[in-house]
Amino acid sequence: MQVRHPIGMSFGQDAGEYFSYRPQYPRALFAWLNEAAPARDLAWDCGTGSGQSAVALAEYFNQVLATDPDQRQLDMAPVKPNIRYALAAAETDLGLRGEVDLITCACSAHWFDLSRFYAIAIRSLKPRGVIAVWTYDWPWTSSTSLNVVMQKLKCEILGPFWGENSAYYFGRYENLPFPFIEIDHPPFHVPIGEKADDLQKFLSTWSAVKKFRLEQGKDPLSIVDGELRKAWATEPPTLPLMAPLHMRAGRCS
Repeated sequence: MQVRHPIGMSFGQDAGEYFSYRPQYPRALFAWLNEAAPARDLAWDCGTGSGQSAVALAEYFNQVLATDPDQRQLDMAPVKPNIRYALAAAETDLGLRGEVDLITCACSAHWFDLSRFYAIAIRSLKPRGVIAVWTYDWPWTSSTSLNVVMQKLKCEILGPFWGENSAYYFGRYENLPFPFIEIDHPPFHVPIGEKADDLQKFLSTWSAVKKFRLEQGKDPLSIVDGELRKAWATEPPTLPLMAPLHMRAGRCS
């Protein structure tokens, strides 16, 4: 079962791939969120997918509510005694009123109807409660040759398949509406991997790749596979591959 996002994208058909190939967020991120929150009673991970952030939050918070609009994603999420998974779109009023210490949206807010979601978030947060939304954009490496191939994939091959919301994550969330009093935070990075295969698997989880597969009946990564591996061999990138994490964090006014 799934509850569609307003924008209409679902990752449930590739839930296993998403669970396996999306990178894990750095532990330092959750340690910082733990310090920023006013208490440790309840965290709400909205758009949890297969629970990567929820599991990390469960180490710090007494209870974690993790919601997603696709049951296939939730079915992949690890079970923890203090995590409650629920099938719900971000725009669903869950009846929370001033009881949430922290709301997190990991690579998900750009899919939301933000005005509706933010209204619910404001009602849900405690006084001084924190909301943090983050994403990463298209990966780049220290290898010029490799970057040329990835630029070809991103623009020439996948160009027509990016949704309007891609402007948010390619804009590092700087252009994302965010009606909260912002909090400064340290820089964070997410690890992608050590091998060309790791990069390929990470690229395979992007929405435009999925849309290309559905509409064209083939894998766009196969078009650049030879070029990517040749570039990796002739000009290897600095390892491990990392991507900057772009975050907006704040409190209600």
